Amino acid sequence: MIAARTLSSPVLRQAVARRGFSTTRAQLSSPYHYPEGPLSNIPFNPRKKGFAIKYWTYCAVGFGLPFGIAVWQTYHPAK
Repeated sequence: MIAARTLSSPVLRQAVARRGFSTTRAQLSSPYHYPEGPLSNIPFNPRKKGFAIKYWTYCAVGFGLPFGIAVWQTYHPAK
């Protein structure tokens, strides 16, 4: 009841109307959000020869290493 009365107060309505929400205008000259273009914000070049081999090797080692360690620890004789 009190909340309904405070929301209907003209002072509150006027304060909300004066807030003036705004955003910056989109830069439509380029489809990218940065002037350098695509692939300039990563520390490697995916268009180099051999990138795919290196990438998939990295992924396979990163995924398989925990499983390999678990198998090695399972079958390793305890001292």
